[in-house]
Amino acid sequence: MNVWVEDFLRNHPLFTVEEFGRYLASRGQNWSKEKANLLSYHKKAGHLVSIRRGLYATVPRGSDPQQHQVDPFLIAAKLTKDAVLSFHTALEFHGRAYSVREYFTYASAAPLDPFVFRGHVFRGVGFPQTLRHKGKEQFGVVDADRAGMSVRVTNLERTFVDTLHRPDLSGTWEEVWRSLESIQFLDLEQVLRYTELLGNATTAAKVGFFLEQHGDTLMVKDQDLAAFFRLRPKRPTYMDRSQRQAGRLVPQWNLLVPPDVLDRSWGAEL
Repeated sequence: MNVWVEDFLRNHPLFTVEEFGRYLASRGQNWSKEKANLLSYHKKAGHLVSIRRGLYATVPRGSDPQQHQVDPFLIAAKLTKDAVLSFHTALEFHGRAYSVREYFTYASAAPLDPFVFRGHVFRGVGFPQTLRHKGKEQFGVVDADRAGMSVRVTNLERTFVDTLHRPDLSGTWEEVWRSLESIQFLDLEQVLRYTELLGNATTAAKVGFFLEQHGDTLMVKDQDLAAFFRLRPKRPTYMDRSQRQAGRLVPQWNLLVPPDVLDRSWGAEL
């Protein structure tokens, strides 16, 4: 194996064709025509696994390419140039998910169609239009290390709000509630700022309701709740308008909340 290529593969457990090409160019060689041949050779030699077009995983020396476990978080983070690990996947990344899922979600300006790789489903969602209009897609996005590689992921504050904003991307209400209840600290000013950026009254009510329900744990003050109270919907609205589950009205938030969420009735199972 060429020593330059070996050095690249050793330091890139996952990489795109573009990254490989930039590396070759950095060595002072015009290998653009040889790039495809090199990738084809190393794939046939068992040094690489093709995940999808333009994306490869490096196989450690002596490992079986068919058995090599590729980190799904790295895959999701590499599917587009601007991919951000989000929603339940961000909860898992931060160690706050109640259960592990085989779905991995990322946000992007131009997400790819969903696909399956070795039992894991990868799906992209667009950045919220309100964020795109305000140029705030990267609000609450941080760089983090994963297996020596840098990935982008929403921080806990944005993840917290996103999960309540799009519960359909995180599972049942029990999964959502139990996951968020594992968070021990939030920067409430940042939570408020991001909620305001989303500009969704129902989401503001859900955030406020959760914070009120967990006020002692998250050290929520009355003035914190007042800020979200001003953003609540003017009329009663379903907690999840896409499902319109039967619920009981929480008048201070104008929110129709499913009984199991209101009472946290699943806690009786523990």
